[in-house]
Amino acid sequence: MNKKSTPNDNTIAVNKKATFEFAIEETFIAGLQLEGWEVKSMRAGRAQITDSYVLLKDGEAWLLGCQISPLPTVSTHFVPDPARTRKLLLNQKELKRLIGATQRQGYALVAMSLFWGGRYAKLKIGLGKGKKLHDKRASIKERELKREQQRGYN
Repeated sequence: MNKKSTPNDNTIAVNKKATFEFAIEETFIAGLQLEGWEVKSMRAGRAQITDSYVLLKDGEAWLLGCQISPLPTVSTHFVPDPARTRKLLLNQKELKRLIGATQRQGYALVAMSLFWGGRYAKLKIGLGKGKKLHDKRASIKERELKREQQRGYN
C-alpha cells in the first residue's frame, strides 16, 4: 500500500522511535484535517510526532499525541490547543483494513513521519506489532554492526 515514498526535503517531522519500538509490516499515507494556524506552524517546522499514535473510533482514524506548537503571531482572541486530536483522512477500504488488523490481529498504528505531499500535509502511518526486548536488542546490535562496517570502509 505504499503510494509513494517520503522525500527528505518535504519532511516536517520523523518518529525515529517507531521502527525501534514496533515491527512495521505495512505503511499507509493519510491526509490530516488541520486548522490554519497548524499549517503555518508546520511550515515553520514546529511539529513533533515522537509519542503520537493512531486511534480508530467510530469508523474514523484520529491522530493523538502530535504536538504542533503555535506561532507567536496566532490571533489574540483565539486560544490554540497544541495537542488536540486531529482527524486523519483515509478512504473506506484503507479504514476497513486497519480496523480489521487492529481489532482481530493485535496490531498497533504508529505515526512514522509527517511530510508535505504537494501543498497538503500527509502522515505516514505504520501498521505493526510491538517488539519484545530481545528484538530491540537485535535491532541495536544490527545498527552498531552497520556503524562498524561504515567506519571500516571510510
